[in-house]
Amino acid sequence: MLDFRVETFLTVCQTMNFTRAAELLHITQPAVTQHIQVLEKQYGAKFFHSQGKQIFLTEAGQMFLQAATTFYQDDRHLRDAIRQLGSRRRIHFGATLTIGEYVMPPVLTRLLKKEPGLRLRMIMGNTKELLHLLDQGEIEFAVVEGFFPRQEYESLSYCTQPYIPVCAPDYVFSRPISRLEDLLEERLLIREPGSGTREVLSRALEEHNLTLSDFPLITELGSLNVIKKMVCAGAGISFFYLPVIKEELERGLLREIPLENCALSHDFNFIWRKNSTFDGYYHETFHLFQSEEYTT
Repeated sequence: MLDFRVETFLTVCQTMNFTRAAELLHITQPAVTQHIQVLEKQYGAKFFHSQGKQIFLTEAGQMFLQAATTFYQDDRHLRDAIRQLGSRRRIHFGATLTIGEYVMPPVLTRLLKKEPGLRLRMIMGNTKELLHLLDQGEIEFAVVEGFFPRQEYESLSYCTQPYIPVCAPDYVFSRPISRLEDLLEERLLIREPGSGTREVLSRALEEHNLTLSDFPLITELGSLNVIKKMVCAGAGISFFYLPVIKEELERGLLREIPLENCALSHDFNFIWRKNSTFDGYYHETFHLFQSEEYTT
């Protein structure tokens, strides 16, 4: 069982305010202070230092936060596992929007056909949102396209997907196109800031000494489907993972823009908290999701 003082520490880290932490925990501020002092004495290090009215984590506090977050997530997982004994299997996980909409449906369909009683719950969001849910124990693991701090999370490469530029079949370019930089005069349709696909494109451009700001004509949209429809209609160009546009390419609604210097791909990662007691479970579940032959 998770020590209540660790829960206090995590709440203080969430708010970075002892008074607000006390309010959330429904205890007094002196009690919050006492809980933190007991932990600091137990581990022989200060976890917080103050500057004026603000508090900050020390290096030891940062280290303890990483471990405590995993403790908390493991505790939630253990409670759920015990409650599930003798009942139907339950899998709660997160996926970024692209993965959830275009990669997971056949996987989840296969799992449910093999085990009809399986209780599945998939939450979709951007990578930052899913990392927060993972830290809070709201999901067990996540499959993400975005970047994450590898010092905090274990990861396995779920798959690698081509990331390709596309346009409408009859799209007319402003100039002959052969290299990535030749696309700069075209209207670029992209997801909003915080999106994993946008971040992947930003990093790919950096490798070619380019940035998104080098595109003078940018349209930001919060939906991949809207972007696809607009690109199909000739409103501009965009970059997509292959599973997102496979059907449109096959039907001739989109065409790939061939570039000499730009063969992009990106890993989708299966992630969970580092140093978890349940590492074996996450490896087993990873193979369960990847396996073509799922057996109960």
